[in-house]
Amino acid sequence: MKSRFTKYTLILAFVFAGLQASAQCAMCRAALETNEQGIQPESVNDGIVYLMVFPYLLVAVVGYAVYRLRKKSVAKKEEAQV
Repeated sequence: MKSRFTKYTLILAFVFAGLQASAQCAMCRAALETNEQGIQPESVNDGIVYLMVFPYLLVAVVGYAVYRLRKKSVAKKEEAQV
């Protein structure tokens, strides 16, 4: 049962990952539609990618910290057993 659920979840994830997404926030859409200030779409996309990096960095740092703490904990347990 569990493997069936995992299998279908992975299939759905790959199907939805292949769909093209064209969503943006209302402020970005309004800025690009008016385009009076000379804002180029590439600049808005670069800004979105720039803002998207920070959550990934945060998750990476927290994951590394957890990894180090677990590794240190295992080393202490092995040292105590010897």
